Amino acid sequence: MRPPAECHTMTELRAEIDRLDDDLVALLVARAGYIDRAIALKAQAGLPARIETRVSEVLEHVRSLAAREGLDPGLAEALWGRIIEWSIAREERVLVPQTESGTS
Repeated sequence: MRPPAECHTMTELRAEIDRLDDDLVALLVARAGYIDRAIALKAQAGLPARIETRVSEVLEHVRSLAAREGLDPGLAEALWGRIIEWSIAREERVLVPQTESGTS
């Protein structure tokens, strides 16, 4: 990976941004795999998709990390908030039907 200061043209700069985007997507795919595993573990334990204390914990962690690394904490919280909501919705699609079928 080339540091930003070593990018002397927009083509070089864009190539590095594209490389970072590729890495970010790959990391999000890996994170989704952990969410899928959370679905199985939550189903076994009878846990809901949304656990507010965990949501708060994750958001506080990313805000703190962002601040420490020089990224706007509000941006980090907004991005992770969206990721968390997507993850919860993914879990609920599986967990809620199991709960509903168990109470019928």
